[in-house]
Amino acid sequence: MKLTEQQLLRIFPNARLVAGVFVAALQRAMDEREIDTPARRAAFLAQVGHESSQLTRLVENLNYSAQGLAAAWPSRYLGPDGQPNALAWRLARNPQAIADNTYATRNGNGDEASGDGWRFRGRGLLQITGRANYRLVGEALGEPLEAEPWRLEQPVPAAHSAAWWWAGHGLNELADRGEFAAITRRINGGLNGQAERLALWERVKAVLS
Repeated sequence: MKLTEQQLLRIFPNARLVAGVFVAALQRAMDEREIDTPARRAAFLAQVGHESSQLTRLVENLNYSAQGLAAAWPSRYLGPDGQPNALAWRLARNPQAIADNTYATRNGNGDEASGDGWRFRGRGLLQITGRANYRLVGEALGEPLEAEPWRLEQPVPAAHSAAWWWAGHGLNELADRGEFAAITRRINGGLNGQAERLALWERVKAVLS
């Protein structure tokens, strides 16, 4: 089953400027990772569509307000009074500072001063994050991602990194069982954006049927 540019535009109408370069990359990436049944492809395309704003955002947006930081990472940025703490106010609307603080000493990153949080912020269609994950994906794809992390902002590595992560985390099997909420939790850690993910899932199924 070959994915066509026309199908991709019906699924992601906002991707008009990039559909032509993504369709072949997605097709090859899905084929290589056995995302090769209607159920697997529908779940995969719905999830990557949500995570990438319909293929238009390949790098993480970290332009949070203090309130946004407190909502996204309450254990770090929410005060005991239920309001953003002083750190959230200090970092607000400074994406680089937010990345360096939030992702410090996580997923193989150095400390806040190392700049690894910003250097290895989320990229690709499923937002690969952290030095250790960039290294793993780079080894799998034969790409020097640890040295040149910006490569994950390119369509081919972006698509292949997502398919690699998907297959490696058992999401084909969850898709086979129709466990879409479980897929979201494995990608997101929760059910953020689930309404949009579900709407995309239904649209993909209709287009590919």
